[in-house]
Amino acid sequence: MSDSLTLAPADPWPARPASAPRAALPRIAVLVPCYNEEVAIPSVVEAFRAALPGATIYVYDNNSRDRTRDVARAAGAVVRTEPLQGKGNVVRRMFADIEADIYLLVDGDGTYDAADAPEMVRRLIEDRLDMVTGVRVTPEEMTGAYRPGHRFGNAVLTGMVRLLFGNRISDMLSGYRAFSRRFVKSFPALAEGFETETEFTVHALQLRLPVGEVRTAYGERPKGSASKLRTYTDGLKILRMIVMLVKGERPLAFFSATGALLMLVAVAIFLPVLLEYLRTGLVPRLPTAVLATGLSLASLLSFACGLVLDTVTRGRKEAKRIAYLAVPAPEFDAGAIGRRGPT
Repeated sequence: MSDSLTLAPADPWPARPASAPRAALPRIAVLVPCYNEEVAIPSVVEAFRAALPGATIYVYDNNSRDRTRDVARAAGAVVRTEPLQGKGNVVRRMFADIEADIYLLVDGDGTYDAADAPEMVRRLIEDRLDMVTGVRVTPEEMTGAYRPGHRFGNAVLTGMVRLLFGNRISDMLSGYRAFSRRFVKSFPALAEGFETETEFTVHALQLRLPVGEVRTAYGERPKGSASKLRTYTDGLKILRMIVMLVKGERPLAFFSATGALLMLVAVAIFLPVLLEYLRTGLVPRLPTAVLATGLSLASLLSFACGLVLDTVTRGRKEAKRIAYLAVPAPEFDAGAIGRRGPT
C-alpha cells in the first residue's frame, strides 16, 4: 500500500494560513461524476479520503434515480448536481465550478484503485506535468473487469489517435486522470458523453502539453452495480469524435485525403471514357465524363478548403496556447510530497 498524501483541501474560496507558503500546500479536488452509483460511491469516497486526506471529494450527480446523492453526502463528499445528461457535460460543469491546484478525475463505479492517487499527484508535481493518465492493468483473476471487446476497442481507437496526433499515450479511454490547473482552466470541454476522454487526450497531444502515465489496477464493479457503458453505441460516438477532431485539428490532412479519394474515383471512371475516345475519337459516355469532371473539381475544392482551414486552425491553436499560458504556472514544493512506500 502507498503512503497517504496529506494536502490542503480544495475549496472555491480557501482560507490559507498566513504562515503556510502556497508552494507547500497544493489544493486537491477529487472529481467524481456519478449516475446511479448508490452501491459503489460510498467506498469510492472513503477510499480517496484515505488516500488523499487533505483533498476535497466532489461528487456530481447526473440525474441519478437512486440514492447516490444521499449516500455520497453521508460518506463525506461535497455533492452537487448537473442536469444535462452525459459525462462530458458533468466534466465541463466540474471544471468550470471548482477551484483547485490539482484535479483528480475518477469514475464513481469503484473500478479504479485509490491507492495510486498519491503517485499520480506526485508525478504531476515533481515532473511538472499537465495530465497524468492511470493506465489500466487488470489482474488475471479479474478478467471480467476489462472485457475483451472493450480492450480491443480501446486498442483500436487509441492506435488511431496515436497515429494521427502523436505516440505519447497508451490508454486513451481511461477515466482515471490527474490534471494541472492550467489544463483544466484552458480545456474547451465540448464533448457530451464518454467521448470526453478522447477530447482530453487530443487536446493534450495537439498543444504538446507535458503528459505522463501511471499503471493502476483496474478491478470489477461492486456486486449490485451496473455498467453504463454501451459497447457499440459509445464506441461509434468515440469514433465519430475522433473523425470530428481530425477534421477540426488536422484539416489539411483530412481534406487532402478526401480530395485524393475523389480524384482516384474520378480517374477510375474517366479512364474507360478516355480509352474509348483515343480508339474511336468519340465520347459516347458523356454523363460519365461530366461526372468525372465534377469529381475532379470537387477534389480540387476539397484541397483548397484544407489549405484555408489549416490557416484557421493554426490561429485557433495559438489562441488555445495563449489561454493555457494565461494561467500561472504552479510552484509547489516537491519535497513536501511524501515518497511512496512499498506496495
